[in-house]
Amino acid sequence: MMKVLVINAGSSSVKYYLYEMPQAQVLARGSVERIGEKTSKLTHVFGSQTYASDVSTPDVDEAVHLVLDTLVDEDVGVLDDFSEVGAVGHRVVHGGEEFTGSMLVDEHVITSIEKFADLAPLHNPPNLAGIRAVGAKLPGVTQVACFDTAFHTTIPKVAYLYGLPYELYEKYRIRRYGFHGISHRYVARRVAALMNRGKYDVNAITCHLGNGCSITAVKNGHSIDTSMGFTPLEGVPMGTRSGDLDPAILFYLVDKGYDPQSLKTLCNKKSGLLGISGLSNDIRNLLELSAQGNKRATLAIDVFCYRIRKYIGAYAAVLEPFDAIAFTGGIGENAVRLREQICGGMSQLGVQLDRTANEAATGTEAPISAPASRVKVFVVPTNEQVAIAKDTYELANQGHPVASR
Repeated sequence: MMKVLVINAGSSSVKYYLYEMPQAQVLARGSVERIGEKTSKLTHVFGSQTYASDVSTPDVDEAVHLVLDTLVDEDVGVLDDFSEVGAVGHRVVHGGEEFTGSMLVDEHVITSIEKFADLAPLHNPPNLAGIRAVGAKLPGVTQVACFDTAFHTTIPKVAYLYGLPYELYEKYRIRRYGFHGISHRYVARRVAALMNRGKYDVNAITCHLGNGCSITAVKNGHSIDTSMGFTPLEGVPMGTRSGDLDPAILFYLVDKGYDPQSLKTLCNKKSGLLGISGLSNDIRNLLELSAQGNKRATLAIDVFCYRIRKYIGAYAAVLEPFDAIAFTGGIGENAVRLREQICGGMSQLGVQLDRTANEAATGTEAPISAPASRVKVFVVPTNEQVAIAKDTYELANQGHPVASR
């Protein structure tokens, strides 16, 4: 038995789960939101109770210290002492080409996370701040870094190279890396289990659809291609991100007076569902507006679904045989209409949806394909935190790298 704390530290929030392992029982969970703002908010859930408080957390370091102090608080805590924490697992977004699985944190790992911050400047620095904050507060505790890119290190060179001069890959490591890997791995393993197969005995397309979206082709349990690329901007249109576009558009806009920073903001913050609709990046709002007859909202939804269907078709072409599709993430798990729209018209791929099963599967793990469908379709709520907890528990006990499996 071991208590494992999972921390996901971002630039504006820190989310946490405390597990009793190996049974993965949640002892407490919560978040610190709006880090760096005038007033931050702590939400702490333990048992059937929820404690919420307005707090002051200027940075990730203070937020992590607040989380740890809350866990041992005499009124709302679930630990008597910090010594009860056997290990701490951290989500780290970018591990470059170096890390093919989760790793025990040491100076080499810390140096590498710093190095890859150039590739994920919004994510790796707060991820590393979380590791350092735990190290300062709980000196000597085992820490594990779980890399979001690790699952995609099995993508072959033919899929990860861009059509750019090869020396740019050699010099700057410009290539497809992929993201949401912890989620895609978890979902792929659940699909295998739901189909009563071994984890390396399934070919599936996993669709992580939220405010950020990525589609991954999983062959024999391994990622062989994924829609996000050098950054999380590539792929299908997302909440505010453009997804795939002709790069010459950016050169054209430079000629029209745009500077690099404004183009970066345009592509990351003002595009996607928000940009097309001109109304919202939230699919729930767009569905409501579409039902009321708003044509731009409908167009944004149609573009979103069309591009996802194109990726599924492309990945079906490189997966032979093609066994399953899985939907996960906030949109994938809950947007019944979108799942139907995405899967509609794919009978030539062997995909047939069961409308009743699809409508019943809201935020719950379930098969939603028709009995006659050659390709099985599932809704699988992702659980990245439990995947991190399992890797952390295994590494803390064995001390060997956990392959991204």
